[in-house]
Amino acid sequence: MSSPAHTWSPAHTVSSPTVSSPTEPSRAEPSLTEPSPTAPPSAESRAPDVLVVGGGVIGLVTAWRSAQSGLTTALVDPEPGGGAAQVAAGMLAAVTELHHGEQTLLALNLASARRYPDFAAELTDLTGHDLGHRRCGTLAVALDADDRSDLRELHALQQRSGLESEWLSGRECRRLEPMLAPGVRGGLRVDGDHQIDPRRLARALVAACERTGVVFHRSWAERLTVGRGERATGVVTADGTVLEAGRVVLAGGSLSGRLAGVPDAVLPPVRPVKGQVLRLTMPRTHAPLLNRTVRAVVRGNHVYLVPRENGELVVGATSEELGWDTTVTAGGVYELLRDAHELVPGITELPLTETRAGLRPGSPDNAPLLGPTELEGLLLATGHHRNGILLTPVTGDVMAQALTTGELPDEALPFTPRRFGAAPARPEPTEQPA
Repeated sequence: MSSPAHTWSPAHTVSSPTVSSPTEPSRAEPSLTEPSPTAPPSAESRAPDVLVVGGGVIGLVTAWRSAQSGLTTALVDPEPGGGAAQVAAGMLAAVTELHHGEQTLLALNLASARRYPDFAAELTDLTGHDLGHRRCGTLAVALDADDRSDLRELHALQQRSGLESEWLSGRECRRLEPMLAPGVRGGLRVDGDHQIDPRRLARALVAACERTGVVFHRSWAERLTVGRGERATGVVTADGTVLEAGRVVLAGGSLSGRLAGVPDAVLPPVRPVKGQVLRLTMPRTHAPLLNRTVRAVVRGNHVYLVPRENGELVVGATSEELGWDTTVTAGGVYELLRDAHELVPGITELPLTETRAGLRPGSPDNAPLLGPTELEGLLLATGHHRNGILLTPVTGDVMAQALTTGELPDEALPFTPRRFGAAPARPEPTEQPA
């Protein structure tokens, strides 16, 4: 899940054995206009080359790569590093996340996955932060005949797309992961799908931005400013501060379409998609409950279990089209635990340490919007939906090239924001090897 810190309403946390008192959830639509008590008015003496609106991992990586490219860069967000990264599971699952009709997106996902080892090493070398990057692989399993048939179809699609995955029997799946339920009927072993800890990633990106000279304005962006000649010139914050810049990158996650002042013709078609996620703790006194990410479809519901080296187990995630609602519901928690229990029965013995809900930034084709818009000086980096963490490395590279040259690299051309304009619709992608 990827979006800025202000995309999320207060988190809902459950502590075992008692329940804490979280902030009462709100169903009101969020806004980019909420005041920030930590943003004092100030006058900028020199406008930066680039102003990034949104401090989630997508905004942060854009700002970091922009500054590395020699551009003076600022970022506006009340809480850089918060938001989607605090909820996301961090699966780097280019292969097991493949869906029919998304072969064009697959190519971008694979390009980003290939970057991850060097990207993580670079961030760690620069900041000293351990990102929790685990090259542990993923096992996708089926629990009944229908699930098995669906998984067989996915395997065939992966093979037609030139991807590496191995079909396993139920017994072979349990040999890899002994805690799986006896009823597992088969599975796909994908050694190339890994994981990262999004919370650690976000902290490292904040540190990387600080070390490369990115200026943080910890405030809410209220309105885009458009100057003479129909050009984006900056934003006005909630406290009235005018932040000018040579170019503006809108990286506001699910809120990207709600920034005032953006002309309707270039307003990103991004919608919020709610996801509820659980965190449990695995005891350190025994062998790991799981050694790799395990995922399945249970009665039509997607469920995944992501084990961290520190003993945390992330279980997710619901996918709900409920507008701006970020309420953690008893039904959502029940469904996740029920489906996870069918997959790994031992999970019900673990302490439940946290429940959260957040909003993915969905787009009409579930793919990101990257690069220049028809409004001079305004670029987009949003709409990453369920692939925000996976696409972080490639998004940084794509946006750096767009900011320094004005052009998108070839791998990002299908994801220009202009594809949703008045141009004729693009033909449906065919299934081709990535």
